[in-house]
Amino acid sequence: MVIQGREIGTAELDLIRGLLADNPSWHRTRLSRELCALWQWRDAKGRIKDMACRTMLLKLHRRELIELPAPIRGSHNECRGRHVPDILHSREPIRASLRDLQPIRLVEVRTDGYLEDLFRCLLDRYHYLGYRTDVGENLKYVALDRHDRPLACLLFGAAAWACEARDTFIGWDASRREEGLSRLTNNTRFLILPWVQVRHLASHLLAAVMRRIDQDWQARYAHGLAMVETFVDRSRFRGTCYRAANWIHVGSTKGRSRNDRFTTMQVPVKDVYLYPLCAEATRHLRATS
Repeated sequence: MVIQGREIGTAELDLIRGLLADNPSWHRTRLSRELCALWQWRDAKGRIKDMACRTMLLKLHRRELIELPAPIRGSHNECRGRHVPDILHSREPIRASLRDLQPIRLVEVRTDGYLEDLFRCLLDRYHYLGYRTDVGENLKYVALDRHDRPLACLLFGAAAWACEARDTFIGWDASRREEGLSRLTNNTRFLILPWVQVRHLASHLLAAVMRRIDQDWQARYAHGLAMVETFVDRSRFRGTCYRAANWIHVGSTKGRSRNDRFTTMQVPVKDVYLYPLCAEATRHLRATS
């Protein structure tokens, strides 16, 4: 199995079961941190990948491959995902030309502040997929006009583990994909607020964020990006703004979920778009570390 980007086989399962049997007093957090230390599972800045490890352990527990101790308390992240703050915001229509709203600012959203609460509120209320707590490396942006009125929200997170159309375009086999995924991010949410009607705003924002996302990612996570992906539900959207911003349509998904272990789950077919951040993006992604 590959869970959270890590191969889990018999030896790994035996190690986890042995740690649980030998240390009955350990809680889930202690187990996760000990595993990260044993496996040297760290990010580019040297921090242990505790959240990824805890997610992996929970998935193994739900598949009945291990039995975790009962949680000491409810998950803070799960509570955050369920309770999205209701932040007061104006819904006054914004109908103007792009020029009239300049300068438009893309503000990177950090944690535990008013802007993050607003970001979560807007996505939860107005994006058809809602908002879920983010796990792993991610960046959030809010677009503000010259009067500091919110116009849009953009969220970038973990790339899809496998996608035939994308992997064929890049030239990835399974081993190269595993090594290269950290240099790929997924535009998982893009919301123009429903009361904002500004021609060309969506493609303008996509172009603006593509100019800075590699530098922002490097500053946050100590490694850069080579490419950005997104999946557009073709039953709802035509992908016009991505095409206008020079993203490349490379094919479509097969209507299966990333969690479809038995090829029985049907989900909407999505068009796959990629944006290389440099001229040699595919070569960089094929190269092994």
